[in-house]
Amino acid sequence: MAKGKYSQRRKDEQAELKRQKKVAVKNKLKGLPRRYFIDAMGAMALGLFASLLIGTIFDTLGNYIPWLFLKTIASYAKQATGMAIGVAIAHKLGAHPLVMFSCAGVGALSNAMGAVIDGGKILAWAVTAGTGEGVFYSAGPAGAFFAVIIAAEIGMLVSKKTPVDILVTPVVTLLVGFGAAWVFCPAVSYIMYYLGIFIATATTFQPLIMGIVVSVVVGIILTLPISSAAICAMIFSSSAYEVACINGTEEGFLLAGGAAVVGCCAQMVGFAVSSFRENKWGGLVSQGLGTSMLQMGNICRRPQIWIPPTLAAAIIGPLSTMVFKLECMGVAAGMGTCGMVGPIGVISAMEHSPMMWAGLVLCCLVLPAVLSLLFSEIMRKLEWIKYGDMKLDD
Repeated sequence: MAKGKYSQRRKDEQAELKRQKKVAVKNKLKGLPRRYFIDAMGAMALGLFASLLIGTIFDTLGNYIPWLFLKTIASYAKQATGMAIGVAIAHKLGAHPLVMFSCAGVGALSNAMGAVIDGGKILAWAVTAGTGEGVFYSAGPAGAFFAVIIAAEIGMLVSKKTPVDILVTPVVTLLVGFGAAWVFCPAVSYIMYYLGIFIATATTFQPLIMGIVVSVVVGIILTLPISSAAICAMIFSSSAYEVACINGTEEGFLLAGGAAVVGCCAQMVGFAVSSFRENKWGGLVSQGLGTSMLQMGNICRRPQIWIPPTLAAAIIGPLSTMVFKLECMGVAAGMGTCGMVGPIGVISAMEHSPMMWAGLVLCCLVLPAVLSLLFSEIMRKLEWIKYGDMKLDD
């Protein structure tokens, strides 16, 4: 009898272990979208900010301040983009040191790798430079994103598992990273090639509609817990601009970048101003110069608070594309007023004129504030928005 009880208890324990394992696997699978498309992409944005974006700021300052070291810093910061992305993503994924440092090489390689494309046909697969024909289209941050995630996850499977870890882990991480880059980077280049063509062509022929669409969509992405900066770095890359120049749609391409900038500004400045009564000066600075993503918790509770800045973006977008013709490209298109990177990107991309400065001030600062405040006040009068709906946590 005792033996039977012991056997039954043993079976119950094994069944409970199996159940716990299933629950653990299920929870892990549920967490994968957040791990890769929110956490990893957010880390990629930080890597971009610490390299390409800061380099762009120094480069712009170097155009106005005759200090040679500013241009030197800018050059090396931009060159470190792939490495910064690799380390940032690996760190966010919780990679061990050897895996993380190896991902610097993976990031550099995959950021540079792509394909040579001519008229929609791939002439050279998985290369890091042009071949004299067509356009060399690097996968950029998008390629690095996929390659580094795969390399980091596989690298972690062997990390600290052997007596010669210092050799095995970097070798495996780099080899896997190269394989992932070889497979994914040209494919990513091809997708980004056609996406860039679509945006540039559509904005060239439909600046009103695309001004609304790009401004609203990129602005919404900026407020969501994913990286608009990373996405814009992929879409508005230098390779995409080169293709647009060949197709004669470079103006539409740059105008779409400008619409993305003002859409992001509408969200950040809009939330900062319309929530001022709840959050005062601290909220004004943290949202206006930081990120409107801080409102995401409130949006989940009261989605209607998202209406004022989104309506503002829909109005300002076509003003940017059709009236002021603001232009931008690269990662700055998805930054808005975060550190004033978006406006700096516009300044860097355009010839300076009174019209440019007027458009910059109106579309990036004044109109987002005025329109969002106007719409939010109307909604407060209608009691669609109540006091405290946009209150940030202390």
